[in-house]
Amino acid sequence: MSDLFKGYKGPALELLKKFNIRVWSDASVKTSRGDFRGIVLPRAENDDDRHIVLKLATGYNVGIDAGTVRGMEELGYKEAHYKIPEKEFPVSKEKKNVKLLGTGGTIASRLDYRTGAVIPAFSPGELYGAVPELADICNLTTEKLFAVFSENMGPEQYKGLAKAIGEEIRKGTDGIVIGHGTDTMHHTAGILSFMVQNPPIPIVMVGSQRSSDRPSSDAALNLMHATKTAAESDIAEVMVCMFGPTSDEYGLLHRGTRVRKMHSSYRSTFRTIGDIPLAMVDRRRITPLRSDYNRRRRDREVKILPYFEEKVGMLYYYPNMQPDMIDSMVDHGYRGIVIAGTGLGHVNKPLYPAIVRAAEKGVAIYMTVQTLWGYVHMFVYDTGRDLMAKGIVPAENMLPEVAYVKLAWALGQTADLGEVKRLMLTPIAGEITEREPYNGYLIFQGGIPEVEEFIRKFHK
Repeated sequence: MSDLFKGYKGPALELLKKFNIRVWSDASVKTSRGDFRGIVLPRAENDDDRHIVLKLATGYNVGIDAGTVRGMEELGYKEAHYKIPEKEFPVSKEKKNVKLLGTGGTIASRLDYRTGAVIPAFSPGELYGAVPELADICNLTTEKLFAVFSENMGPEQYKGLAKAIGEEIRKGTDGIVIGHGTDTMHHTAGILSFMVQNPPIPIVMVGSQRSSDRPSSDAALNLMHATKTAAESDIAEVMVCMFGPTSDEYGLLHRGTRVRKMHSSYRSTFRTIGDIPLAMVDRRRITPLRSDYNRRRRDREVKILPYFEEKVGMLYYYPNMQPDMIDSMVDHGYRGIVIAGTGLGHVNKPLYPAIVRAAEKGVAIYMTVQTLWGYVHMFVYDTGRDLMAKGIVPAENMLPEVAYVKLAWALGQTADLGEVKRLMLTPIAGEITEREPYNGYLIFQGGIPEVEEFIRKFHK
């Protein structure tokens, strides 16, 4: 496909050809739904063939259905430049040394306002060109370990990350930042909390909900908060660093085993569940919210345990779930199953024979709650007691995803179900807590007068 129409096909391509409109043209478009003007952006190979994408003067992109277009006119043409200008990253003996490990995608990008192109930045020089404030925070070096979307993160990447973290700690790095897609960031934070135990430095996972070509992007600020945490924080744990409120006021540091993505698009999507975050961070300071965390040390000692059994699965229980769901997993050689049950940890009685069969086959089965907040309490009702008698082990207040990665980690080390149970029920990185504090469960219901008053007084 010619670069004049990069990525376009089908009806959208025919429309561009009809009106002689090239990619990167400054174009006006008349449609049955109104008139638009912007830069014609290229399309990815896997995008549909019916939409033309314009970058508007506001910085936002809009997709226009080819079937609605009544006319197009090229008003100008701006050749794209894909290379971001690099600046040598300043190094200072007074600043801490931070390593950024990339797993895929872009942690920071730069918008070429002349062309409308979004240019990924990853090398220290590129990042300095895109986010010059980083030079005021630390001495930054980078290494791209993988190039995968977050949904494609798995055992190979988890193990590779854990080993790379161990190497960086032994080299004397003062802090580590991991650039990661947000969709499965909490899974990776959970497994790294078990694979990398008692680290002497901060390990900070960071990403962005909105790309850098959008005016509301959180990429640069998240990166500044994460590097400041890695360089200066006293908290030596695996953490997720993302926006606190939807505003640009501060970020939150969430413990890797108690964090979860809770909204598909909000910048403040990550929440600590059943507890409170470790700290707040802004461009000036890091403010701890609690004191029971692993503290930074001068030694280079760390325990790296890169184990993961791939034949572990998770079932989200729903009414009328059929036993063949469990039977199929057993027949396909699964060694562990985590169930997100209803209420205090329940499933229906038709599943009981399949559960008994799985237990007899040596499958480790653990129960969590799909409510996310709260504990599994299987002694309260006959249903729970019956399930435990059939081989299911309550997983306390572990989040379902955390129980899943921990079970895979435990089964990666041993086939002894007694030892697996010991590993699962022994708290390692805050995945099990003695109690849920009164402010560990806060979900406000909109529309109620007192809640609306609170929102008006403060902010979202």
